[in-house]
Amino acid sequence: MGDTFPENWFPWFALKSIPGIGNILFKRLIDGFSSPEKVFAASIEELSQISGISESIAFRIKSFKFKDTIKKEIDHVIEKGFHIITLSDMNYPPLLRWIPDPPPYLYVSGKLLPQNHNIAVVGSRNPTAYGISAAKRLSESLAILGFTIVSGMARGIDSAAHEGALLGKGKTIAVLGSGLDKIYPPENCKLFEQISENGAVISEFSIQSPPEAHHFPIRNRIISGMSLGTVVVEAAKKSGSLITARLAAEQNREVFAVPGSIHSFKSCGTNSLIKQGAKLVEHAQDIIEELSPQIQENLECISHNAYLDDSGKMLPKLNPDEQMVLNHLEHYPIQVDELVRKTSIAPGKVLSILLKFELEGIAEQLPGKCFSLKS
Repeated sequence: MGDTFPENWFPWFALKSIPGIGNILFKRLIDGFSSPEKVFAASIEELSQISGISESIAFRIKSFKFKDTIKKEIDHVIEKGFHIITLSDMNYPPLLRWIPDPPPYLYVSGKLLPQNHNIAVVGSRNPTAYGISAAKRLSESLAILGFTIVSGMARGIDSAAHEGALLGKGKTIAVLGSGLDKIYPPENCKLFEQISENGAVISEFSIQSPPEAHHFPIRNRIISGMSLGTVVVEAAKKSGSLITARLAAEQNREVFAVPGSIHSFKSCGTNSLIKQGAKLVEHAQDIIEELSPQIQENLECISHNAYLDDSGKMLPKLNPDEQMVLNHLEHYPIQVDELVRKTSIAPGKVLSILLKFELEGIAEQLPGKCFSLKS
């Protein structure tokens, strides 16, 4: 079963509009009756058997009257070319179903695919150049490997994460803290379109909802809830990204953090997460190793097609001699003679391999017959 048709959206909107029915009760009702139509058809006695459904809420369900505002909302969704994915749809994010309070339905611009290989990448709205670079590089590497990058399309690290995924020709999903017709921040209109073409922009808020402050902590549970793990790239001590990390832990998902300078207040939050047990991340391989039991299909694909070096850069498969030379290259310069001694490979062969690495952008030559990994 794919996306529901517009005429089938009405019962979902109707049930959600009833006072007293939040996301938790909505999920319990669907678990109990399988669809909103069956909820409305149930008796007050049957409804009252659902935990949390009082007689007054049951009465509100049974006495529901048509609301013109619901039709206007659905018409607006259709007019804008967006669509709705409900909890019963095949394309609803599988992992998101398992959180205690999943959105009953999501507004979608683009195409949401029913797959679990999502990684959330979040961080500061006012990052350093280091934070932007780390978020882009990490997201690009993960996207190349077939993971979908999930973030909030906010300024700073979130935008860098989406841009990195697009650079890697991969999929990315943005979860908004506003309605799809109220793009925030406004300067991300172009990014909104790019993400919609290469993944999806989603929201649980009505189509014209403004970006109100209390929306953002609410939407963070979706970012973490639809992802295998959440990576915090750069965050101060009091940061919305730390809320996402906490939610990920509560949802029994992995929490990762990119270490930052001990002198930067913008890294206090991430460094604190590492102290508390978050997995330290320097490159994509760290994430893959931690998630390996859950992503066997991806690992098999990676082993057949590509290799990630220590910086997370995607490389073609290497022969044994090339692998040996690469293993001894670092970001600190090393002389050719030292490489020959450490690898026991003939000098001419080492130079040939280094030339190949230079041409492929893996290594660079420095004065004094020295080579290092390229930043």
